[in-house]
Amino acid sequence: MVKMIPLTKIGEDERGSTHIFETDRTGEFIFSFRKTGSVSGRHYHKGISSKKNPEKIIVVKGEATLNWHNVQGEEKGSMKIVGPSEVHIYPYAWHELVADSDIVVFEMNALVDGQGDTFRLD
Repeated sequence: MVKMIPLTKIGEDERGSTHIFETDRTGEFIFSFRKTGSVSGRHYHKGISSKKNPEKIIVVKGEATLNWHNVQGEEKGSMKIVGPSEVHIYPYAWHELVADSDIVVFEMNALVDGQGDTFRLD
């Protein structure tokens, strides 16, 4: 009647840990735990991958600041995110997520979805 399945850890560094899980309903997603002060992202997507057009994340718990700017124009901004909140990040928006507290993030894509569609600025 009840089954518990631990999430698979795929990485850990000074920011915290990253976990994945798979479901037969919608595929593979990323579930991340980030420590206060850590920075994630610092890249943009061109929308080549359908799951990065737009990129959708859910900050499940905690508070973060999302800094962004349009790599094709002059638009830029910063927004405070308080979990639980869903965030859509559109193509060509360079972005970084700064954990203002310990946060839990659910990315609605798999690692493979970003391969070939993740670009960094020098």
